[in-house]
Amino acid sequence: MARYQNIFTQVQVRGPLEAGPRMHNSTFTRSGAGGYHYWLGKLGAAQIGPVYLGPLGMASLTFAFLAFEIIGLNMFASVGWNPIQFFRQLPWLALEPPGPQWGFQLLVPLAEGGWWQMAGFCMTTSLLLWWLRTFRRARALGMGTHVAWAFGAGILLIITLGFIRPMLMGSWAEAVPFGIFPHLDWTAAFSIRYGNLFYNPFHCLSIAFLYGSTMLFAMHGATILATGRYGSEREIEQITDRGTAFERGALFWRWTMGFNATAESIHRWAWWFAVLTPLTGAIGIILTGTVVDNWYLWAVMHHYAPSYPGTGVVDPASLPGAPQ
Repeated sequence: MARYQNIFTQVQVRGPLEAGPRMHNSTFTRSGAGGYHYWLGKLGAAQIGPVYLGPLGMASLTFAFLAFEIIGLNMFASVGWNPIQFFRQLPWLALEPPGPQWGFQLLVPLAEGGWWQMAGFCMTTSLLLWWLRTFRRARALGMGTHVAWAFGAGILLIITLGFIRPMLMGSWAEAVPFGIFPHLDWTAAFSIRYGNLFYNPFHCLSIAFLYGSTMLFAMHGATILATGRYGSEREIEQITDRGTAFERGALFWRWTMGFNATAESIHRWAWWFAVLTPLTGAIGIILTGTVVDNWYLWAVMHHYAPSYPGTGVVDPASLPGAPQ
């Protein structure tokens, strides 16, 4: 049993490739017969494929490619089509949204932010098509649609940052630029501009759910690995007919934290924690600038944060010319 003690899989099962259930009412068939990959087998299942994309999957990948090309070529053009400078400066290159002078105008000249609008449209269309694909595939297989709705929570946060909040603020300039460091710079500037997002209670909830979900997934994954020698990877069977693997896991957690998680309830906990991360984050983003102009002052007013003397923080509503 010593060979099972490592976190990496030491024994890789090789047998007939699993084709999965037949796909009904589909115009595309799975591509290829699949195969095994040794190094992926070190971490989990070694089988790759077969893959079913279908019309929605193909359309989603097409729009994703268009968004990728628009962003990449604009970044390439920004360095004078110099390949050396492109790879050297890639982390700092950006495709910026339209400036504040354009407001929330639907069509902006390409050089003034129109390329950003086109890239955002293609990216959003790709995500929505992929969401629809996951939903329809789950229905076709008689599954629940939990995966689609979890994916939808992440999509909601993306649309909130790039469309919903700019629409509420009346300016595309409030949206996030495409780029690695420019995106991080936007986040830092956004937090500073609105009085530190750490005082945004929905941001706090989002971070709590983020860290909580990583903890839950790690606890669950560790439990399955620790009881794998007793067949705990067959979770569906152990949900309805709990065997020695899950009995040991449940006993371990009752001993260590006094709480019993079942094979089914741990997945509900993890699903909700993961889904609530982008949902609460989206709520916090929507409220920033539309309802609350300064989260630090809001926190002080609601006894959520102490008032630090001498910080120089001024309530924007008290400045000359501010709307009353």
